[in-house]
Amino acid sequence: MGEQKKYLIGEFSERTGTSVRTLHYYDEIGLLTPEKHPVSGHRLYSDRDVLTLQKIVSLKVLGYPLEQIADMICKPTFDVGLNESLYLQKKAFEEKKEQIEAAITSINRVITILEEEGEVDSAVLMSLISSIQTEKDLKQWLEERAPKEVVDQLLNKSEEEKLGLDKAYVQLSKEVKRLFGKPFDDPEVQKLILDYMKATMEFVGEEAIKAFQQMDVQDSEQLVEHYPSPFTPEEEAWLNQAMEYCMTHRHFMPPEDGERK
Repeated sequence: MGEQKKYLIGEFSERTGTSVRTLHYYDEIGLLTPEKHPVSGHRLYSDRDVLTLQKIVSLKVLGYPLEQIADMICKPTFDVGLNESLYLQKKAFEEKKEQIEAAITSINRVITILEEEGEVDSAVLMSLISSIQTEKDLKQWLEERAPKEVVDQLLNKSEEEKLGLDKAYVQLSKEVKRLFGKPFDDPEVQKLILDYMKATMEFVGEEAIKAFQQMDVQDSEQLVEHYPSPFTPEEEAWLNQAMEYCMTHRHFMPPEDGERK
């Protein structure tokens, strides 16, 4: 056979679509080492190097790190023994896919909120994003501790319902921050607490509230951690005191009490 054609690094870069910088790096780490011109020292690539680069690119697409690829490209064949590592790569990509899908969901919902609200407190927005991102983890956590119907009531909602809850969450959080520090008997504060507790009842549901009341202290604390608060400790304390005040002064009545009156 005739001598293989040689390519300078610029020609090889254009031929393969791989940047010169990447080719330099592959040479430095010994992954793809071309010949060197005996006089000029220029890198000289061959058609055989094209095939080696194709292997590297293919294995990178499958998610293998360069250190592992360095060993794999030396193998003349692969057998079923490769499947174990392929299954691991598949699992890693599936997890990454879920993360990307969760990120896209967060972005879409936040875009809608910002378009409609114009401006949202940063703590409220970050709390909302965190809640969206951890919906799957929360569902798995609840499925281990609560009846299926409770989990379905809380989390199996349409995107339209979730967006409606996002809007209500932002509006109520905004009102808490606006009214923070006002007397508990202020009409606006009383309306806020009524709206806040009503929204909570509608979102959580009576069965879920009963299930949460039966949780032990540790599980209750972990549940709260799944819903990061957008409020400062001072705002949180004021909100809790305002709810206690309204409950004590019967500004908010549970449905069954209201039916008995």
